[in-house]
Amino acid sequence: MIYLDNAATSAQKPEIVYETLSSFTRFHSANAGRGTSKESLFSLNAVINAQNAAAELFNISKPQNIAFTQNATHALNAAILGTLLKGGHAVTTVMDHNSVLRPLFRLGNFTAVPADRYGFVSPYELERAIRPDTKMIIISHASNVCGTVQNIKSAAKIARLRKIKLMIDAAQTAGILTIDNSVLGADFIAFSGHKGLMGPLGTGGLYVKEPDELEPVITGGTGSDSEALSQPRTMPDMLHSGTINTPAIAALSEGIKFILKTGTENIIAHERELAELFRSELLNMDGVTVYGSGGNGAIGTVAFNIDGADSFDACAMLSGFALRGGYHCAPLAHKALGTEKTGAVRASFGLFNTRAHAKALADAVFSAAAELRASNGRTFFQKPID
Repeated sequence: MIYLDNAATSAQKPEIVYETLSSFTRFHSANAGRGTSKESLFSLNAVINAQNAAAELFNISKPQNIAFTQNATHALNAAILGTLLKGGHAVTTVMDHNSVLRPLFRLGNFTAVPADRYGFVSPYELERAIRPDTKMIIISHASNVCGTVQNIKSAAKIARLRKIKLMIDAAQTAGILTIDNSVLGADFIAFSGHKGLMGPLGTGGLYVKEPDELEPVITGGTGSDSEALSQPRTMPDMLHSGTINTPAIAALSEGIKFILKTGTENIIAHERELAELFRSELLNMDGVTVYGSGGNGAIGTVAFNIDGADSFDACAMLSGFALRGGYHCAPLAHKALGTEKTGAVRASFGLFNTRAHAKALADAVFSAAAELRASNGRTFFQKPID
């Protein structure tokens, strides 16, 4: 099995991540910040180290304003609901994930800006959607479906001029593209820990520029201000209710340090090289449709379909590869791309993939497309008609 589903999670991590997770779980699983024992302070120091590493990666001046969550979804919900539960309009895009769309749908006051057929959102359309009651712009840095990268610098400029809070969903780009918040000035950055940052599953984080302006959605024990019934307003305690997963955070810290050492510019160059090799092969094939922008306008994710098969059937035919078929928790993105009826097959390349992996998948797609043409579009995996 060749793993090409890095947009879901990076299955292969640096060895130091595995070693840290194992050793921390075995020998240092005390509750961080709960008491003054040597072990509790050791765990707390691991969390601080992870904050410092993430702050260096995103060029954030206040590491303490980074809280760790169980995933990017948790981080997005914390920022969206913590900002908008008491009212206000939000602007997002059709290319955003359900982790953004569902909290906004729950609140009921938002505009999803359209995208072109390549998945790109015009900054002009983003600004045009702003209303007098708009409190927040939420934009996915890159599509989890087709990899198209959005112009977050323009979004940041719009938010700054209009005095609206900006949240960047960096689930697909943290550790892959350079995100310099000293330039962007984003109010929130939500990130996944287990994808481009090479951390364990169940890790993510949220940067909060102005903690005093965010209402915590989840409250509880934090190990600080325990005599008060109100939630602490200091970060990260405000968002660290209950026991946090310190072994995974310590391992995530090592993943981020690996990214810092490797360099995001080298990582994206490698992933784009593989994606473009694969994409160029597909574009020369009969019976194959490719979606998204590709090139420097995308990360290492390629979405495609094979004529005569829906995306689930195509994945079954390409059984030697770990791919993702379907709708990728992004239904509006599929409408924009024209794949709302079939879904799409997604191949997402990571740092540990090779040119041989890209070529092998291209050869497999070519064979599958030829087989479907020979069978007049009838796949061997279709469900029987009732």
